[in-house]
Formats: sequence, C-alpha cells, structure tokens
Amino acid sequence: MTDTSQAHSPSAPAEPTPPTPTRRAASSAFNGASVVRFLEAYALVLITIAVAIFFSVAHPASVAFPTINNFNVVLGNNAVVLLIALAALFPLVSGFFDFSLGSTAVLSSVLCAGLQAKSGLPLIVAIIIPLLVSAVIGLLNGLFVTAFKMSPFVTTLGMATLLSGITIWYCNGRTFVLDGSSALISFGSSRWFNLPAVFFVVLLVAVVVWYFFRHTPYGRSLYAIGSNATSARLVGVPVDRNVWTAFVVSALIAGFAGILQLGRQGSATAVDGGSLLFPALAAVFLGATAIVPGFFNVVGTVVSAIFVSIAVSGLTLMGASGWATNVFNGAALLVAVGLSTYLGRRKLRGKG
Repeated sequence: MTDTSQAHSPSAPAEPTPPTPTRRAASSAFNGASVVRFLEAYALVLITIAVAIFFSVAHPASVAFPTINNFNVVLGNNAVVLLIALAALFPLVSGFFDFSLGSTAVLSSVLCAGLQAKSGLPLIVAIIIPLLVSAVIGLLNGLFVTAFKMSPFVTTLGMATLLSGITIWYCNGRTFVLDGSSALISFGSSRWFNLPAVFFVVLLVAVVVWYFFRHTPYGRSLYAIGSNATSARLVGVPVDRNVWTAFVVSALIAGFAGILQLGRQGSATAVDGGSLLFPALAAVFLGATAIVPGFFNVVGTVVSAIFVSIAVSGLTLMGASGWATNVFNGAALLVAVGLSTYLGRRKLRGKG
C-alpha cells in the first residue's frame, strides 16, 4: 500500500507563485499615480515650507523673518485678504466672478469709521449698518446676474467702480480715525495665545465655510451649479436662488473683512479695492491647485494665502519693498489661473 500522507500534509509549504510582469507593472503604475496625486495635492504646502525656510536663512531676511513679531505681522496682515478670499469662493464655486468684493470691504471699513468718528454712533450700530449695506450690495449683484441675466464680470466690475465713487464722496478727502480707546482697535491689536486675535476669527470663519461647502446640501449645490448649471436645474436645484444667496453671503463676508481691517489699522480712507481683491483672487485660484486640485476649496485657499503672505514678507525683508507685492501677486494670479484651469480640465477628463 502506498503512503500518500506526505502529499496531503498541511505542513508541506506550497511553492510561491512569482508575480507576473503584468502585476508588477500594475503595482508600479499604481504607486506612480499615487505619488503624482500626492504631489498635486500637497506641492503647495511643501513649497510654502521651503519658502519659509529659505527666508529664515537667507540674508538679510534671516534677521527679522523667523521672529515671532514678523510671524504675527504675516498672520495679521493675511487675515483680511484671507477673509475676502473666502468670500470670493461663494460666487466662484457657483461659476461666477465678483470683482466688487474689494470695494465692498473698503466701503464697509470707511462707513464703520465714519459713523463713529463723524456721526458719533455707538460701535455696535456702526458695525451693523455697514454689514446691512454689504448685504444690499450682494442682493443687487445677485439680482442683476440672476434676474436680469447680466454678465457677472461687467456687473460686478461696474459695481466696484460705483462703490469706489461712493466711498470717495463719503470721505471727501478725509481719513476717519477712531478714538484710541475704541473697543474695535483694542480687539484688532489684541493677541490670544501670543497670536493676533483676528487670526482666530478668520480661522473660525474658514472652518464654518469649509463645513458649509463640504457637509451641507446647499454648499454642495453650489459646486453642482458651477460644474453644470443646466444639469443642476434639471435635477431640481433652485439655481437662481442659490446663486443669488451666494452673492449676498460673499458680500457680507467682505463687509466683515473691512471692519476687521479697520480694527487692525485704526483708521480708514478711500483706497483702491483692488489692493485687497487681487491678492485674494490669487489665493483662491492658487488654492484650486492644492489639497483638492482642480476645484476651489477652503483648505487650499488658506494654504495659498499663507504662501503669498510669507513670500511677500520675505521679499520685502530682502529689500524688494517697492515692487514685491504687486509683481508677486500678479505672477501668482497668472500662474494660479493657468494651473487651476489645467487641473480642472484633467478632472473633467477623468485623469485626476
């Protein structure tokens, strides 16, 4: 009788099957795609860290750049621009531009200061009125774009020009200076945990906006509208109403940004709203190349705003103060628009 126990023994190891070339190629392709996706999502974060390290060791910026005072200046100055960038997300996600946000912020700042310094109104009233005015501006923009089907580019550009004229008329060449004991100035200059208080306020707004876009049906509907308004309308999304609301929320945040700027500076006068708008747009479009490449997103916007602020601060400390801000913001905006457009098209083709 033949013994067959060896052949059926569970302890006998089976000969391993070597991976086929097809499996190795698929695994290599998967790893390569993962690396590409990681770099697309986090390249801006890595670049921001690299730029911060560079200015921390490069002379003469290394003297002042890596200090807590400069860090506070970067965060404080970045706060207003980041707020306007968050405001710009609402119409941009919906597929519309709003070029009046910078002028809305400036008007809100001037109006808040004037109502206190010129009219003697209490602080709370001087804050509520500019916010209501900002909401009306958003209502008008939404009305022109949704009800009258006017071009958002031309409409909001015209609104920006109108608001600039109103601001100049209201100021009449004056600079409104708040009393040194104003609670708004005290808040604007205060620090929490050794960081500017306004930074924490903006961070809270960013978290709320992130939650809004990520976890609410209305926020997701704005992405659907921006992707394909016709399809969104066919599935029952109230496109016009949602876009209109987006313009109102955007203007309200911009008005709030103007009030925060007044708290930081302690005074307000008629200035060009573009000085606030274009860095914010650069942050939004550059943010569309990070974290969720090809889509406007809150975290990417925050990262890009910090990147732009760090880079401008470093260039200024290197002695390029006369041209650094405009040149860098303009270059960043051009590069950001190009990259975000390219990545967005890749996503639509299903390659992202």
